[in-house]
Amino acid sequence: SALFNFQSLMLVVLLTICTCTYLRAQAPALIDRNKSGVTGLLWKSARIGERLSPYVSIACLVMAFQLIMY
Repeated sequence: SALFNFQSLMLVVLLTICTCTYLRAQAPALIDRNKSGVTGLLWKSARIGERLSPYVSIACLVMAFQLIMY
């Protein structure tokens, strides 16, 4: 389960951030509609992906390298 394995949890978080950022770029009304509740979490993930994109991309590269090697 991703909740008990730190590497899997980080992978899920990174994939959520990247997916929400992509969806917001393609269809902004889908993510920007509600900023509270579960959709608020998606909006916050998209915002993190937009503002911290260099760090998120480095984290994705590190995670990909780690998954390939180990």
